[in-house]
Amino acid sequence: MSAGGEVNLSPFSFFNVMSMSPPILVFSVTSRGRDNSHKDTLQNVRAVPEVVINLCDYPLVEQLSLASAEYPAGVNEFTKAGLTEVPSDKVRPPRVAECPVAFECVVGQVMALGDGPGHGNLVVCRVVQAHVREAILLDGRPGIDPLKYEAVSRLGGDWYSRLRPENLFTVGRPNRHLGIGFDELPTHIRHSDLLTGNHLARLANTERAALPSPAQIEEIKAEPMVAYLLNKHRNDAAEQQKQLTLLARQWLEEGRVAEAWRVLLVG
Repeated sequence: MSAGGEVNLSPFSFFNVMSMSPPILVFSVTSRGRDNSHKDTLQNVRAVPEVVINLCDYPLVEQLSLASAEYPAGVNEFTKAGLTEVPSDKVRPPRVAECPVAFECVVGQVMALGDGPGHGNLVVCRVVQAHVREAILLDGRPGIDPLKYEAVSRLGGDWYSRLRPENLFTVGRPNRHLGIGFDELPTHIRHSDLLTGNHLARLANTERAALPSPAQIEEIKAEPMVAYLLNKHRNDAAEQQKQLTLLARQWLEEGRVAEAWRVLLVG
């Protein structure tokens, strides 16, 4: 919002979370590459050090893009993009009614990151009020359900990406336990041409106490597919090791890490 009360709405690619306590969000306003002039957003946050940061989802992405047009100062992008202004609770600028998440913020700092064309100006914002659409929350737990919130991200030029359920995956966080690390993987595993860095990381994230015992390695030989491969390639040790490693790779991709460990240690 300008000093005169005119509302400005603009999408930003350069945005992130910097702190949870206190809750701090940042975004960067770049100067124009052609003449190094400043955009309305930067002038406004210096005049009225309050903002609302609204998070978009896929159904809004085309309207979001419309708000990026360089209309003259004083033109309300809410109107141009067909979006609805809702009065904020604690700051002067309004929020976007259609956005699933909105953060009302007080601007604490504006830091110039250079002085030439295209230089950034980092805007540090402290969240004073959050609005989250109830329909996208996790059931019975704090947080947003990524299966219910179809987030989008700006890539470059006209390119965006869309978060869809089939593109979601989990990665076990190593701070839950202490894995053995890459350096303690057996040499034939660490240098395998059939295992990627992701495969090896899953193995390296295994606690020492969870590594298979000799008895467990012996037991896996009776597993039908393992037994089949051991018998089929019993006269070709190299091919046998290759096929067992391919089986372990498949199991790693299925999340069967303990079984993959046992197969890789057969022989």
